[in-house]
Amino acid sequence: MVQAARSGVQNIAEGSKASGTSKKMELKLTNVARASLEELRLDYEDFLRHRDLPLWPFKDPRRAELIDRRCITADEVAAWVRETHENHGQNGHHGPSNKTKSQRPAPAAPESTASIKSIQSTPLTYPEIAANATLTLIAVACSLLDRQIAAQAKTFETEGGFTERLYRIRSGNRTHR
Repeated sequence: MVQAARSGVQNIAEGSKASGTSKKMELKLTNVARASLEELRLDYEDFLRHRDLPLWPFKDPRRAELIDRRCITADEVAAWVRETHENHGQNGHHGPSNKTKSQRPAPAAPESTASIKSIQSTPLTYPEIAANATLTLIAVACSLLDRQIAAQAKTFETEGGFTERLYRIRSGNRTHR
């Protein structure tokens, strides 16, 4: 799982670096990054399946809540996981069981809490929340990479790669002599 995640990140970086000299290589490496994230997605789905933990459906409000949070760092995602566990994870109660009502953090938007209550019958565990959060973020990253790949392919189609651009320049220079 670590290797797949690192491969995704490394290939995005290498593709970006290669973009100045080879659009073909940029496109290839971005596709490799996308494939690495697919591999990671399958690993997380296996993680849930082997532990008999639920895979949250695409329209699950918790997924939307995480996406809407627009976390920038892993620490922000971890904070969301902790908040979700505190609000929906202990003993099937909504909110930490060891705190009084006045000590509990304010609940999320009422419609979000109601939606979560309607789909949740058992308490959430950290592994379930963390794995599903990761799957949500992988889906976002894959969607963004799909858009990037489409844009790269279009650019390559219309402008060609570095070699084609150099050929056009050389041909133009010969014509002007």
